[in-house]
Amino acid sequence: MAVPHARSDALSALIAIPPLLLAMVAGLTAGMLAIKAGFLGGTPGIPLASTPETIVVAPRTFSYRAPGEYTRGGYSVDGPMLTVSVERPLTIMKYQVSKGDYARCVADGVCPAPEPEFSTEGQDDIPATGISFDDAHAYAAWLSRETGEAWRLPTDEELAFAAGSRFPDDALSGAGAGSSNPADRWLERYRRETTRGASREAAPKSLGQFGENEFGLSDFAGNVWEWTTTCFHRINLDRAQPNSDDTSSCGIQMVAGQHRAAMVFFVRNPKGGGCAVGAPPDNLGFRLVKDAQWYEPLLRTLRMSGLLS
Repeated sequence: MAVPHARSDALSALIAIPPLLLAMVAGLTAGMLAIKAGFLGGTPGIPLASTPETIVVAPRTFSYRAPGEYTRGGYSVDGPMLTVSVERPLTIMKYQVSKGDYARCVADGVCPAPEPEFSTEGQDDIPATGISFDDAHAYAAWLSRETGEAWRLPTDEELAFAAGSRFPDDALSGAGAGSSNPADRWLERYRRETTRGASREAAPKSLGQFGENEFGLSDFAGNVWEWTTTCFHRINLDRAQPNSDDTSSCGIQMVAGQHRAAMVFFVRNPKGGGCAVGAPPDNLGFRLVKDAQWYEPLLRTLRMSGLLS
């Protein structure tokens, strides 16, 4: 006997519910009774963190240059331009995570304390820097637990989507850009990297000091480079199917700011080494993307009720 359409939809929705959430829903009635009986506390032991300020970037089609290192004929070339149609809005933090916000995670014993030169004491409205990829992941997990919302690091594509006109183009410019002579391209690349490393104001500034882009995203391409979950890769474009020759390293992540670079995941201070490709960033920090899941309000209610830690 065929299952009616409405019932089929209901079954599909039920299957899509995370197993942990199903277990919580199943025990919700018993949990509420336990609260009333005094067996469980009615509020969490640790106050929830406030929800960070976010912007929502509307769906659109946009172009950006593919991340990674590309070669042809054994020589470095510009990566291809990609055109991407984003079909869902992206909710992302308006500002980078601040020292004050990160210090709360450290105080809770979840995030590793920064090295002394990147101390989070005072200057709460300064972006948190001296942050490794793993540190950023730890903060995302802590914030998700504290707020009942799903927070994570963005991909390189998502950051390009949100950064809009401020996102860097890695293509060479100048005299060597259109040359077929590899030496010209090498010299142009050298000039660019030398210029990037010369006389920059490296000290982090207060949130908002570098202004907003056309979508309201603040401070991108200032002097804090931001971690992404995108792995660095090298691709040989001479192959008939270049993607099949993709050599990736997920121990090396793409970071983006005034330019892109590839950083080893445990590095906190980019000037101390660990920059796999490109001029070292001034500072390493991050902002997070908020994933909107239909069951988030229920998770938040459970946390507020003390039924979920």
